[in-house]
Amino acid sequence: MSDDVIKEHCGLFGVFNHSEAPRLTHLGLYALQHRGEESAGMVVSDGQTLRGFKGMGLVEHVFTNAAVADLRGTSAIGHTRYSTTGSSQLKNAQPLQVDYSRGSLAIAHNGNLINAWLLRDELEAHGSIFQTTVDSEVILHLMARPTFRRFEDALVDSLLRIAGAFSLVILREEELIGVRDPSGFRPLCIGRLGEATILASETCALDLIGATFERELEPGEVVVINKRGLRSLKPFPPLTPSSCIFEHVYFARPDSVVFGESVHMVRQRLGRQLAKEHPVAADLVMAIPDSGNSAALGYSHESGIPLEIGMARNHYAGRTFIQPLQESRDFQVRVKFNPVREVLKGKRVIVVDDSIVRGTTCKARLKSIREAGATEIHMRVSCPPIKHPCFYGIDFPTKKELIACTHTLEETRRFLEVDSLGYLSLEGMLGAVSGPKDHYCTACYSGRYPLPFGGQADKYILERKTTGELKT
Repeated sequence: MSDDVIKEHCGLFGVFNHSEAPRLTHLGLYALQHRGEESAGMVVSDGQTLRGFKGMGLVEHVFTNAAVADLRGTSAIGHTRYSTTGSSQLKNAQPLQVDYSRGSLAIAHNGNLINAWLLRDELEAHGSIFQTTVDSEVILHLMARPTFRRFEDALVDSLLRIAGAFSLVILREEELIGVRDPSGFRPLCIGRLGEATILASETCALDLIGATFERELEPGEVVVINKRGLRSLKPFPPLTPSSCIFEHVYFARPDSVVFGESVHMVRQRLGRQLAKEHPVAADLVMAIPDSGNSAALGYSHESGIPLEIGMARNHYAGRTFIQPLQESRDFQVRVKFNPVREVLKGKRVIVVDDSIVRGTTCKARLKSIREAGATEIHMRVSCPPIKHPCFYGIDFPTKKELIACTHTLEETRRFLEVDSLGYLSLEGMLGAVSGPKDHYCTACYSGRYPLPFGGQADKYILERKTTGELKT
């Protein structure tokens, strides 16, 4: 990803029926740290009460040994967050936890509800008092309404009222629930560890704790897990799946299986197709680490041009460290990425990255490669130009901030100061996944949004429709 400021969405993890549920959740959140670095949280159940802890920052900073030791129970849910709705502050950190007439409830959400503000206005008109600015809280208020006696009826009715992207993990005193929206925008999978059942956004979290991957939740599926086992519900009217293809391009870890496919292998195929569509004579192929690694490998295999490590990444350069020197973009880039001069000097270089959003950070990185002695730089991007904002849980900026929307290909090439620039075609990207091509959301590339907004749009989306930033 060639712009550090683009935020990912969120990571979900859940455990039912394990004596070390808090420790497993802690480890699971480590594996899902890439999905959110703003805040982390956990809620644990001992079968009678729910107890939670959350904080701002990385998992390792939030969950000290003392904090984890203080959380005891056999079931838990956890969350890593980047804000796509709601500001970055502790009250918006998840899981959200409440006590109400039916007991206690905690919820963690990955995605974005496109009708959240309409529902919020309706609920507030009937007396609801919101404690956060995140769309996820709407679900809690819907479930707490006194309309239904049975929890499951309240759950299903609430889910049928929300629209958009939502993978959810929900914890009650004696029950863990997983939900995936009927479009299947965001991933959520089921694993097994002995007698315990695990829910996770990605299979890499299962691998870390030694759990066995069983399957992904189907789009529109609700799984209810308790002492009687796992029960599957299908309460939603069927929709054509619209899984977010950007999970394969960038978001998911390469060692995960997402939407039924190895992320690493999909990215390799993206790179191979990129080499077919945009060949060029060069001495070496290099990646912008780490998200460009798999695609660069594929490009090298297809082109026959050797892959080299042309840039080293400092994995210990956190955001706090670089904040005091924000005025120096060149320094900021060098803190995280440093070119290997001995590899690049005097060479014609193909640079492979997964995407370009604003282009400013990408330009600084390419400048450092040129300064290291590269005689030619050919930029290759393993997805199409990003021209449209996302309303399903990715914090892409507005159209005016997207370089592919405000610049032609040639203008972008000149801005980046590279010798050539090639993006993977939309057809080429879809050809790299084995599932049906119409089962993926490509709205950020094509502007074709799979869910019509219309009267169900929230205020955030309506604002962008009036400025021409959204096609329905």
